Amino acid sequence: MTTLRVAVIPGDGIGCEVTPAAIRVLEAAAERFRFGFEWRHFPWGSEHYFQHGLMMPPDAIDQLRPFDAIFFGAVGDPRLQDNVTLNGLLLPIRRRFDQYACVRPAVLYPGVRCPLAGKKSGEIDFVVVRENTEGEYAQIGGILYPGGPHEVAVQSAMFTRHGTERVIRFAFDLARRRNRKRLLTSVTKSNAQGFSMGFWDRVFTDVAREYPDVRTESLLVDAACMDLVRRPEDFDVIVASNLFGDILTDLSAAITGSLGLAPSANLNPGRTFPSMFEPVHGSAPDIAGRGIANPMAAVLAGAMMLDFLGESAAAQAVEKSVVQTLADRSGITPDLGGNGTTATATDRIVANVASAAP
Repeated sequence: MTTLRVAVIPGDGIGCEVTPAAIRVLEAAAERFRFGFEWRHFPWGSEHYFQHGLMMPPDAIDQLRPFDAIFFGAVGDPRLQDNVTLNGLLLPIRRRFDQYACVRPAVLYPGVRCPLAGKKSGEIDFVVVRENTEGEYAQIGGILYPGGPHEVAVQSAMFTRHGTERVIRFAFDLARRRNRKRLLTSVTKSNAQGFSMGFWDRVFTDVAREYPDVRTESLLVDAACMDLVRRPEDFDVIVASNLFGDILTDLSAAITGSLGLAPSANLNPGRTFPSMFEPVHGSAPDIAGRGIANPMAAVLAGAMMLDFLGESAAAQAVEKSVVQTLADRSGITPDLGGNGTTATATDRIVANVASAAP
């Protein structure tokens, strides 16, 4: 029997609530489809920082390297600046394990109310591919004359041909595999950022020549935001830089009903290092500890993990179980208009795993 070795980092806030909920669902799927998990939990995050001055220990990457995958909850604490938590935990893992393709699906599921008028389930179904290791999040820069009246902050974005080309090519391949509209939309801001975004546009044009069967369009990020609201059903695959991909996926979660339904996969496509799977939402300190966090984004991230690790039938069953729970509206959480809890939503999904067709 196959055993999947998975490192678990629940992190902060509701990450510590939705992660064990998702693991319950994944264990149910493993039992049904006859494979196993070996979980190892790592108590890293803001509490670790308060105790040790670091979000994770110095040898954290070495500890994570042997695993098949990493299952991540959320990071963030109101007592710490977000750049401390993000750059101390999540971003180093993404970079050191070369998880350069961040894949974030956006689907309007049955039973979910879309805030856009007239949109029905199934009409919105696209994927954002976010460059995940360089771009605007490269942390190149510094502060000069800190704290004084002449303080200067410099932050530089870094775009390499290697990094830009490979994520664009990944997105083209994904548009082929999805085989829906075979449309790839590139999002930049080259009218204002002529060097970095102009470079991205040129690389996109170069790579597009290798994919004559895939239609393309290029949008400025402000126009893309407008069109995600105005015509979301027209999109298929979107590829964007680290910053723009991050912003667009929060918007795409909003138009498909809730951040609580948005999963994410940080992929190392060459499988030379473990990939990491997580919900898009943050640690949500406003609802942490109340037992009402929606576990579905974490569950769907788990389904993406199963699919990437070769358990595709189990992945489909898990996703169908979430869809069935949403359609029935039984036990769903307040973000979706229900009065259920993390536990009731998880119970319904687990029950549905047993009956979901593979």
